Amino acid sequence: MLTKTYSSAVYGIEATSVAVEVNITAGTRYYIVGLPDNAIKESLQRIESAIVSCGYRMPRQKIVINLAPADIRKEGSAYDLAIATAILASSNQIEADRLADYLILGELSLDGRIQPIKGILPIAIQAVKDKFKGIILPEANAREAAIVSNLTVLGVDNLLQVIHFFNDKTNLKATTVAIEDEFTNQTDQNEDDFGDVKGQENIKRALEIAAAGGHNVILIGPPGAGKTMLAKRMPTILPPLTIEESLETTKIHSVAGQLSAKDSLMTRRPFRAPHHTISDVALVGGGTSPQPGEISLSHNGVLFLDELPEFKRTVLEVMRQPLESRSITISRAKFSVDYPASFMLIAAMNPCPCGYYNHPEKDCSCGTSTVQRYLSKISGPLLDRIDLHVEVTPVAFKELASDQKSEKSMDIRERVMAARKIQNERFKTLQHIHNNAQMSSTQVRERCQIDAEGRKLLKTAMEKLGLSARAYDRILKVARTIADMEKEANIKNHHLAEAIQFRSLDRQSWTG
Repeated sequence: MLTKTYSSAVYGIEATSVAVEVNITAGTRYYIVGLPDNAIKESLQRIESAIVSCGYRMPRQKIVINLAPADIRKEGSAYDLAIATAILASSNQIEADRLADYLILGELSLDGRIQPIKGILPIAIQAVKDKFKGIILPEANAREAAIVSNLTVLGVDNLLQVIHFFNDKTNLKATTVAIEDEFTNQTDQNEDDFGDVKGQENIKRALEIAAAGGHNVILIGPPGAGKTMLAKRMPTILPPLTIEESLETTKIHSVAGQLSAKDSLMTRRPFRAPHHTISDVALVGGGTSPQPGEISLSHNGVLFLDELPEFKRTVLEVMRQPLESRSITISRAKFSVDYPASFMLIAAMNPCPCGYYNHPEKDCSCGTSTVQRYLSKISGPLLDRIDLHVEVTPVAFKELASDQKSEKSMDIRERVMAARKIQNERFKTLQHIHNNAQMSSTQVRERCQIDAEGRKLLKTAMEKLGLSARAYDRILKVARTIADMEKEANIKNHHLAEAIQFRSLDRQSWTG
């Protein structure tokens, strides 16, 4: 008897529905076709043990299983439950009349229990597009799928529940999640706050500009100056995620298997801080079975690279293209996948190996050539892609011991959101541009007009600092953001002057 159930495959952050066709005829062999990987080929042992453990029988006949479309490679153990259900229906042990209404996913244990799987959110979104009535999946993944509207989500713990459901012996309770409540309960739960930071007002100003325009930042300063402390507080002044951003961010973390059972929706911007020993693949994504890397897990959030010169040069250089295109394409011989990677880069570094070059009080023990070699670990093309170069100096004891209250993150965020509102209005007709940092060169020319005096100022800075054309665009973008923060329609000279001063590493004093 031929029976068909439905499951799903994830490629990148998108899903494709897969038909699981089972035919039982005379014979003794078990065949599974449709480009399955080893995890799927090994499913017979799990499925047989699970069926027997639930008190049902595994047919001792020829079983042919086809995963269609047959020209797409299928990976992972998520097909176990759909295959087991199809085998039971094909052998007349469960009713088959409602199988076509549901996507069925889950990994089976030998005792029939159902284990959680990755990538449920894109699967649930695709299930709605393909007009399935509902989705049957592991209980641990149910809240993640339930944020998708117009889909009945049925979480199950074991194979027996699925059998009884299709045989009308029991009803499964649908899981529901109120997205608005999730946002209300979690959006502003931050342990870190800029109110904890004493002094460093110029650094806070730079980070506020970066947050307002979505700009990349590098912090240069001696050990203990507060670079990491400031960077960790960056997400607290960024605007809250929109529903669309939250769904897209959650999809990426779902595919990577980094959502817990209690997390149905990511409501706070991600903050990723990989160690400097990270590999190229771990940073940008990839592998034999491609997975999103740290730059994609930082999508709509912050990627913090501490001790930037300590990262391998190859690791840093592979970031150059994603910083421009805000996406990464992982190509293999037979397929390619795209992962979004629109993140804010915050990097931190010491100015030299000992950490005290250009320090106002301590002497640097490094020679000029040593400092130059250290700084040259960060290539010019990568520095060009970082909008703001900010010098961080140590905080004086007087400021540390002061009882004066610092401005809280919530107050800074209000100003950031006001600037972002202006940018949203400016780019409302452009689909993939939401802030000043995302402007192309053409849009910079259109929306960052400066007068003759401003051009003269910028020309002098370009010649003196030896800036590239990309750095020229970066200065104009930052100046545009500063003007937005002051609610100015046009870029003025003092906006340009402030933007130019945030090119510290282009100055002669930093290059020897």
